[in-house]
Amino acid sequence: MEQRVWHKQYDVGVPSTIEVPEIPLHAFLEQSAQAYPDRTCTVFKGAKLSYRQMNQLTDRLAAGLAARGVKMGDRIAIFMPNSPQFIIAFFGILKAGGVVVATNPLYTPREIEHQMNDSGSEIMLVMSNFYEKVKQVQPHTGLRVLIVTNIKEYLPPAMRLLFTLLKERSGGHRVRLQPGDERLGDVLSRYSPEQRPKLAIGPDDTALLQYTGGTTGVSKGAIGSHRSLVANTLQCRAWLKGVELPAGGDVTLLALPLFHAYGLIVGMMSSIQAGAALVLIPNPRDLKDVLTSIDRYRPSLYPGVPTMYNAINNHPDVLAGKYDLSSIRACVSGSAALLRETKSKFEELTGGKVVEGYGLTETMVATHANPINGENRIGSIGVPFPSVDCRIVSLEDGVTVLKTREVGELVIQTPSLMAGYHNMPTETADTIRQGWLFTGDIAYMDEQGYCFIVDRKKEMIKPGGFQVWPREVEEVIAENQKVLEVGVAGVPDAYRGETVKAWVVIKPGQSATEDEIRAWCKERMAAYKVPTSVEFRDELPKTLVGKILRRELVAQEKERQKQPQPA
Repeated sequence: MEQRVWHKQYDVGVPSTIEVPEIPLHAFLEQSAQAYPDRTCTVFKGAKLSYRQMNQLTDRLAAGLAARGVKMGDRIAIFMPNSPQFIIAFFGILKAGGVVVATNPLYTPREIEHQMNDSGSEIMLVMSNFYEKVKQVQPHTGLRVLIVTNIKEYLPPAMRLLFTLLKERSGGHRVRLQPGDERLGDVLSRYSPEQRPKLAIGPDDTALLQYTGGTTGVSKGAIGSHRSLVANTLQCRAWLKGVELPAGGDVTLLALPLFHAYGLIVGMMSSIQAGAALVLIPNPRDLKDVLTSIDRYRPSLYPGVPTMYNAINNHPDVLAGKYDLSSIRACVSGSAALLRETKSKFEELTGGKVVEGYGLTETMVATHANPINGENRIGSIGVPFPSVDCRIVSLEDGVTVLKTREVGELVIQTPSLMAGYHNMPTETADTIRQGWLFTGDIAYMDEQGYCFIVDRKKEMIKPGGFQVWPREVEEVIAENQKVLEVGVAGVPDAYRGETVKAWVVIKPGQSATEDEIRAWCKERMAAYKVPTSVEFRDELPKTLVGKILRRELVAQEKERQKQPQPA
């Protein structure tokens, strides 16, 4: 790829392009196990597994899956939170030639049924507390066997005993398996690493069906090849070359859910490729677990989302100095806009760097980020990664390449591009055109190649014929020192057809009125952008990754409008 203007912004040592080796994704685990066999691979509530142990366990599972009839290309689902078992399942499936279908453990039975049928999954590895929920839908799917594991199996001995006595039964973790199903521990003990199948898995074979969150419509399965996942793993590692890491291997705090592409690649895969230790947080919203783990295990890398960093910034125990956060050297923030106040306060607390990045499920995942050591432009998603090309094209024709600072649709070329959407040829053709991914994000690029997302193409609000981008209004409201979180969206309006509404969470100990928030907006933006109504909430609906669900807020408002209003 020829030199682009943004390459001048790269940190020292970050290459403009990367070479993508012709290897399967699980080769990264095997290479780290060979290079660092005794180095810690996972830390889970204090219990550790080495790279040698993790590699052997995944070989054992691959042998067990092969004995169950799994062959190249078979879809196998994972339904569990962040845990050593998730990582064992992920690499065991790949080594058996299977395709991973990572499923959100918060899914309802209806959502599970849709994803299992759409993917064609035949086997699921499931945490025991979700077993009964999956059994409800199994008769309506092609699932023929469930392999079940209990969260306590990889806890430290003392904690495992306490869990057995106090939480196992009440939390629904103790289950009786139905005929045909089996326990993961039995599978791992029955087979040896030497029995792993010897397969010629190529870079263009499918490794992952990664479902989009469905926040903008029906959830779609993005097809990730081994090549595309290897590429993005190496792109992420290349971006961190400027980070000063501790000798003997770095430590990553993994609070991002592994069923999401962001956690899977930016968190898990880039760390395993480097032989880093993964500190696993099963519940991303358990802030005490996050803070205790930072204090105890001294992670240098903490990929996350703005809501995570914001929650830490405002946590009373952090403000009181009860936790040492000084080990953190770099955080790549994604999924939502990183506000100036959130960034600066978190950097002040930790001494590390927080940079905003950008990615999509369709690119497996990251494509842009601000330089770790170079200039960070607030509001920008940064510059394209090594081997990524991007441009801004006209919203009218989707072809004309726009000039600097002109607003249009962001389109991307990258070696990590998905092969397409599973069973959706029309949607694939609409999204990938002549090798370019049309992201659906409205953006502009400045003179140095920094990109700025204006908003989602489908979420633009049109009050009285004007165009309003929700993100712009959210950023203005979030600048108010009393505001903790805000979501903005278009809602039905009898007069304008559609109008701007804001949902606001106020910081603890603060108070504000609707008139106050609207007055704040009137001073800072055109009248047609100012919310006509402001609703105060204790919390906002979010994905497990922490992205505010505007679509859910709109659905709730539409339902409210249907109800009889008081006289």
